[in-house]
Amino acid sequence: MSTELRIDEIRLETLRLALEPPFDAAWDPEPRREFEATLVRVRTDTGIVGIGSGDTMDGFERHAHLFIGRDPLTVVSHARTLETISFHSGRYWPLEAALWDILGQACGMPVAKLLGGAATRVPAYASWGRLCPSEQRAQDARELVERGFRAVKVRISREALDEGVEVVTAVRSAVGEALAIMVDLNQWWRMPGDEGRGLGPADARSLVGRLRELGVMWVEEPLAGEDRAGMRALREATGARIAGGEMARTFDELRLALDAEALDVFQPDAVLTLGISGARTLAETALRRNRWFTPHTWTNGIGLLANLHVCAGVGGGPFIEFPYDPPGWTPERRDFMLAEPLTVDSDGLLHVPQAPGLGIVLDEHAVARHTERQLVLS
Repeated sequence: MSTELRIDEIRLETLRLALEPPFDAAWDPEPRREFEATLVRVRTDTGIVGIGSGDTMDGFERHAHLFIGRDPLTVVSHARTLETISFHSGRYWPLEAALWDILGQACGMPVAKLLGGAATRVPAYASWGRLCPSEQRAQDARELVERGFRAVKVRISREALDEGVEVVTAVRSAVGEALAIMVDLNQWWRMPGDEGRGLGPADARSLVGRLRELGVMWVEEPLAGEDRAGMRALREATGARIAGGEMARTFDELRLALDAEALDVFQPDAVLTLGISGARTLAETALRRNRWFTPHTWTNGIGLLANLHVCAGVGGGPFIEFPYDPPGWTPERRDFMLAEPLTVDSDGLLHVPQAPGLGIVLDEHAVARHTERQLVLS
């Protein structure tokens, strides 16, 4: 293959899908009435186009000159450049995903194979996003089992801990051991304007202990990300697995968590934090220390594909996150820009596309219909 490639254009398309009914995510202060996705297309002088999506890419145009005209296949160099930009402004990891897409296409193989090719499919866990009554979640859990899912993640609000435990209890009673159950408290990071008091070590220890008795597989982000000592203490006091890292700002933030024995499960999202390159390095390091690597992925189908390739490539698991909470959050809504939404098979497995690159196939009519603005950088 020729390596004489150059980036000659970066195109950013902001897509917006109206949500009716709205989606009331546990972490959002208001119901979400529209879903925004930024599509990144990187075109080379040979005609190969790489695609990425995930974070907003707001303000990227100030830094495009650092990539235009350069070889897209030098992905590690570009990832390091993105790290320097992240210190000063936004996180633009969807660009790196697009570069890996180009590399896979240039090499004629899926990105997962370039990253190691450990697996071609990964079991998916249904990731619920809303806070719902226990009766509703019990029925939802039964339906997940019928669809082939093997695991589910439940959100618990720090303002309603008892109600959250009731939901987990109801799910366990409804499906027994047919579903592994994870719990997410979303305490590592805060939404803009959230000044409320977070869980302290005593409250977190009590909650995690109760969840441990219910056989929860892991408890996600029960404390603030900087409280590594607190998370280690939770692990030691309860014996429960502690997970986190989806919005970590730097590689070292998660390296320090690994060194401090703060986490059992590492969850960087390749299109929000670390990129594919950094996530792979973190995953391989964590796996060698007998920790789990199972990336967060609550953006859209393109972000899900990027994380799937990393997880399968390095042999992560035991599950990968699959955002799914109908009727408000369905594969069709999540993946509205794709020709076909990503779905699990009857055994709850998510398959890695075997096409070269990330295997992204856009629905160009849907993209055109939902494009709100477009920026072409060359």
